[in-house]
Amino acid sequence: MKPYAQLSKEELLTLKDEVAAAYEEVKAKGLQLDMSRGKPAADQLNLSEDMLTVIAKNEDTFAENGLDCRNYGGPVGILEARVLMGEIMGAPADQVIIYGNASLTIMFDTVSRSFTHGVMGSTPWSKLDKVKFLCPVPGYDRHFAVTEYFGVEMINVPMTTEGPDMDLVEKLVAEDPSIKGIWCVPKYSNPQGYTYSDETVRRLAGMKPAAADFRIYWDNAYGIHHLYEEDQDQDQLLNILEECEKAGNQDMVYMFASTSKVTFAGSGIAAMAASSGNIEDAKKHLGFQIIGYDKLNQLRHVKFLKNLAGVQEHMKKHAAILRPKFETVEQVLEQEIGGLGIGSWTCPKGGYFISFDAMEGCAKSIVAKAKEAGVVMTGAGATYPYKKDPKDSNIRIAPSCPTPEELATAASVFVLSVKLVSIEKLLETK
Repeated sequence: MKPYAQLSKEELLTLKDEVAAAYEEVKAKGLQLDMSRGKPAADQLNLSEDMLTVIAKNEDTFAENGLDCRNYGGPVGILEARVLMGEIMGAPADQVIIYGNASLTIMFDTVSRSFTHGVMGSTPWSKLDKVKFLCPVPGYDRHFAVTEYFGVEMINVPMTTEGPDMDLVEKLVAEDPSIKGIWCVPKYSNPQGYTYSDETVRRLAGMKPAAADFRIYWDNAYGIHHLYEEDQDQDQLLNILEECEKAGNQDMVYMFASTSKVTFAGSGIAAMAASSGNIEDAKKHLGFQIIGYDKLNQLRHVKFLKNLAGVQEHMKKHAAILRPKFETVEQVLEQEIGGLGIGSWTCPKGGYFISFDAMEGCAKSIVAKAKEAGVVMTGAGATYPYKKDPKDSNIRIAPSCPTPEELATAASVFVLSVKLVSIEKLLETK
């Protein structure tokens, strides 16, 4: 079929009747499918069953240095967990702190601490007239929710296939001392699945911010989440900790990661890696917050995953489950709307999401149509600060939780919704 924009009004009206009839037929089935969040499926969670029994008796509860993980202490985490997360993040163990089960909590606490006590001796952000963050868009909704919660002014920065628009980032950071941070998901970005190029990483590391307390919030959530063993975006993302040190900006980055989508999503371990100065600054405040996080859970992870090689083997099992799901969605999109000019999408090599761009002004209506037919999507606009997509076009698709069969059905409902809304949009101009 020709692109929809090339069809006459009469052809569009005829097509609308056909698509509407198909949509009503699907709607009558009473489906209840969910492609809204990047939750691991039960099959993925089952992969870590052995972690439930790696600590079975009292004798199993001691760290390598003899620390009793049942008791208080160890506020920065047991050494072997710091080593493991350091291997995953590309940082030495003494520059890693192990926290609780979610990296989002660490990011929230880091922003909060910056407001109450400042960053390494700088003026607390709460005493400043204005605090701003750069937000590559489309991006991760929970990042934006954190800075919105604290009243931070968020500035959109367009994402490219190489990472954020660095010409704009460098200009804004150099000119405005009220810009205190930038959110980054550097590998298999949420939602597009892009990986930052070496040049982008080096340019970020080499920036000369107007604010001495500017920090890069480097959320490497999907750094080991490959879908294809032989076809990966850069076997190794350039290490920004090392690049910052080379550029004389060793304190400019906080790196975050967790095992939330590696082991149990609700019971992982999360970590922050940073310069020695940043780590010491965080430790000063950590002592007031907690005596020690769940060391038994840290120990469970080390006993189960063992080392980086063990993690990589485990992630191949995740990929085997996720890969056909992504391919199912991509195949339906290509078969049903490829070449019609009513949408484009990414085909990531890792991560948890597919980014779909509809015709301008259509995303909210498409999501509403899909929901009406029984398929829940991430809310339109969620991938932008304040949930305001200026073009109302981006939709995040999360293929991980449903089965491949459910995904085929959900994707079919989605494309019917795309077709119907797009036809209605084009008819407005005919």
